[in-house]
Amino acid sequence: MDFSLTSEQELIRASAREFCEREIVPHARDWDRDEELDRGLVPKLAATGYLGATIAEEYGGMGLDTVSYTLLMEELGRADSSVRGIVSVNLGLVGKTIAKWGTEEQKREWLPQLASGEALGCYALTEPGSGSDPANLVTRAERDGDDWLLSGTKIFITLGSWAGLALVFARSGGEGARGLTCFLVPTSTPGFSASPIKGKLGLRAQDTAELIIDGVRVSDSSRLGAEGDGFKVAMSALDNGRISLAAGCVGIAQGCLDACVKYAGERRQFGKTISSFQLVQELLADMAVELEAARLLTWRAALLADSGERHTLESSVAKYYASEVSVRAANAAVQVHGGYGYVDEYPVGKYLRDARVTTLYEGTSQIQKLIIGRALTGESAFS
Repeated sequence: MDFSLTSEQELIRASAREFCEREIVPHARDWDRDEELDRGLVPKLAATGYLGATIAEEYGGMGLDTVSYTLLMEELGRADSSVRGIVSVNLGLVGKTIAKWGTEEQKREWLPQLASGEALGCYALTEPGSGSDPANLVTRAERDGDDWLLSGTKIFITLGSWAGLALVFARSGGEGARGLTCFLVPTSTPGFSASPIKGKLGLRAQDTAELIIDGVRVSDSSRLGAEGDGFKVAMSALDNGRISLAAGCVGIAQGCLDACVKYAGERRQFGKTISSFQLVQELLADMAVELEAARLLTWRAALLADSGERHTLESSVAKYYASEVSVRAANAAVQVHGGYGYVDEYPVGKYLRDARVTTLYEGTSQIQKLIIGRALTGESAFS
């Protein structure tokens, strides 16, 4: 498997880095303090093509390969994970899922809107009582003639109050995974409401919301995939989303390493820069090695996705390892910075807060271990 980048991919990475340094990095601390991103960033992300990076050109996207997409996610993660979440959810969880499962009419209606930022998408799976166990969600979808009536509550939904479209997973049949169906729900539909969640430890600027779905009526043409295929739709979305998240975690780790190398070369103690201290170098070396391993695992999953091969296991491995690496890298970065790492004059404290949640969403680290264990043994711990 060839892990070398093409000249076009190198250009994508360089242009993404330049965009982030210009449009995101100077504002990230203030957005974090205010617990709110500037919505004016959305049209800028659209103008660069990032919101539709992997969407086919015929639907308004750039048609990029998955490896190029991971390079973009890495740079956004390095700059501000709250911004990375916009692209990762709008495109990785929603856009790619519609591209895979949608009818031609659904693709032509929604993909251009997602790519242009006219209607951001959110992924409404998690509920107050079902996070790691989505097969047992309780949001209901009841038949009413040619329509469906949806009712339930979703929680911790990224872009929930910004989105114009929600992928809503609801129980249309019996118990378990086979009773779920996915629906494309415009958030302007009567009965749909969103309440932003504030006071988060990390990703403070990112829009996160609770959704109330109270008798929302949608037509059967809004169903994404076949009736009863909702769990398959959800899991295929997470296969893609975990690649996005892994790449964002690589970006966090890279940002931590960059910040530490710079700070250690400037900070003087005992008459010399701390970069010359053996134990500081040990921290940097551990960060660098784990970072490269996480990056290669992420690229492997991306290459498999580009080849059209199944990549559930590889995406899970990349997400598990990269998320844990991002937490370790950020923790070490605070240690290198000492007391200065504990205040937001430097970025490493924010990296630590943003990294922590990555081991929780899109499948906790423990869930990823069970997925990997199932692949190794052929035995499922989920049933």
